[in-house]
Amino acid sequence: MRIKVFVVLLCLSVFGSCLAVEKMPMRIGVQALGTLEWELQALQADPEFKNSDIQLQVVPLANAEAGKIALQSGSVDMIVSDWIWVSSIRASAGDLTFYPYSNTSGALVVPKNSAIQSIADLKGKRLGIAGGELDKNWLLLQALSQKSSLNLNELVEKTFAAPPLLNEQIKQDRLDAVLTYWHFAARLEAQGYRQILDGSQILQGLDVKRNVPSLGYVFKQAWGQAHKVALNNFFKATKQAKSQICSQDAVWQSIVPLTHVDDAQTLALLRQRYCQGGVEQWGSAEQEAAQEIYQLLRGVSQNKLTGNAEHLQAGTFWTVD
Repeated sequence: MRIKVFVVLLCLSVFGSCLAVEKMPMRIGVQALGTLEWELQALQADPEFKNSDIQLQVVPLANAEAGKIALQSGSVDMIVSDWIWVSSIRASAGDLTFYPYSNTSGALVVPKNSAIQSIADLKGKRLGIAGGELDKNWLLLQALSQKSSLNLNELVEKTFAAPPLLNEQIKQDRLDAVLTYWHFAARLEAQGYRQILDGSQILQGLDVKRNVPSLGYVFKQAWGQAHKVALNNFFKATKQAKSQICSQDAVWQSIVPLTHVDDAQTLALLRQRYCQGGVEQWGSAEQEAAQEIYQLLRGVSQNKLTGNAEHLQAGTFWTVD
């Protein structure tokens, strides 16, 4: 049984006593250099959150896979991950669920003076891809190329690597283009590189009409049901923290050291892209669009990413009510 954490909210000095209320412990796994770290710092500095019913504990994670292991083993209560993984766990009788965190996804970036203007121009080029063969950005880019009868998987010289390494390789002219995560794309753009497509534009090209968040807070449904009020309050507080980062310069300046960036242009672009990722709409229309994306990913990956389940599993998305 977890140790209960109490906080004194009001002390009545006249009577020499205090009123105490119980706080809900929330252990959230966080990878270094991720934007979740930004949001939680802003959240913990907010006086309103300090007086909330949540006792937040940040647990450092080495990488995304470590987070998945920690969540499933019970070492943390929550991580940020994707809904495809959540659905696959539910298909195997797991009880994970997902609440959206960010709309921002990856981007295809080329040098400023590159002749590449479209997907078709990637033919015969050296393409760096963040992640692996089953990276969702890469799969969706392949799906988009197939609409033009192009097999991008066979037409490019692929290099799969971590985003920092890809950034260095394109700077050294070892790659002609990179498909990478948004914050690494922003770092390149700030240095004069040019964006061809981002994740939302790829989805638009695939006739997906709604902007579907790729990343979200993931936790066990039973845990969420047991702490529903506090959990939903947490989601409201994180949305407010994101708003403060985007609208209050003093809050943004407190985040800057976490970016490990010291030039103004890169910082400005990181903030801009982060703020563009705010989730403004999340309902049945977006969840139906997620089903469309699921089918696309299932087809392109030949079930390797999604598993054998034909559809997103019921309960994949957490409902705030």
